[in-house]
Amino acid sequence: MARSPGLRPRGSRTYAKPPLSLDKLLDRLSDRGLDIPDPQRSARCLRHLGYYRLSPYTIPFQQGQSDHVFREGTAFDDVLDLYVFDRALRLLVMDALERVEVAVRAAMTDHMSTTYADPHWYVDARHFRDRGKHSGLLKIVRGTCDERLRGTPDAGEDSLVHRSALEHYLTTYAAPELPPSWLMVETLTIGQLASAYRNLGRRADRTAVAKSLGLTAPILESWLQTYVRVRNVCAHHGRLWNVGLGVYPAIPSSPTISWLVGPDALPERSRKRLYPVLVSLQSVLDSVSPHSSWARRLYDLIGARPPMNLAGMGIPEQWADDDFWRRHIV
Repeated sequence: MARSPGLRPRGSRTYAKPPLSLDKLLDRLSDRGLDIPDPQRSARCLRHLGYYRLSPYTIPFQQGQSDHVFREGTAFDDVLDLYVFDRALRLLVMDALERVEVAVRAAMTDHMSTTYADPHWYVDARHFRDRGKHSGLLKIVRGTCDERLRGTPDAGEDSLVHRSALEHYLTTYAAPELPPSWLMVETLTIGQLASAYRNLGRRADRTAVAKSLGLTAPILESWLQTYVRVRNVCAHHGRLWNVGLGVYPAIPSSPTISWLVGPDALPERSRKRLYPVLVSLQSVLDSVSPHSSWARRLYDLIGARPPMNLAGMGIPEQWADDDFWRRHIV
């Protein structure tokens, strides 16, 4: 079969691993040295979580990655505790991401609509740097509108469930063809939103949007790229605490951006871990939700975790002593 251009070559081996029952999966873990004092409870966890989802959380407890043998004294609950912690971390990160994402949507549509006195500003290609990407944006919005019109109508006004704003626009107005900006931005994924922001043609517009979040345009562009990746991990319930994201937030140099204070507050080894992502989220919250309890909840979650967890996230031991965090925690 011909390979599509730009794709890396496929592997040459044949996958031949047989599926295993829950009992056999537990036997495998036990044979590798994992203590399983309550097989029925452990089997129930595997049944509802899945061996594939839980297995990455076993790696920190193994002697080596080649033979998968557990360190002596490791129990099933140690692995489960790490999974539960990571789940709580994902939910907390999603809480901050939601506020940041909503703020970006509002900032972009408010600035562009009012600056150019046009609720349909995004239809005009002159507002964008790359005309091809702009055409792609319009194609996405049209596709969403067409899908809404092809779908089952939302409930009417006499129901407890009211019609969506998008359906109301499409079934009420014939022109303009596409919805106004404040509806349009709600149809975009965070990745599409980040792309639309990067493609804004005028630096002044990108700067104004970023300023409303307490950032500069280059920093917002960088952080949005990272947030796309983090949100995808969280939305698919993936491992977050020590995952390699591949893209990390730029470290701001402007004194106008809320950031860590101490000169050694972000060691080099921490820059490609989750820690700068957490700092960046709190930085935006300082502008869009200054009285948020998010930092305190983060402290409550990770403050009592073992050094292994802090190291995996790139969090320095005395992280909470930095004034950036202290003012929210104390």
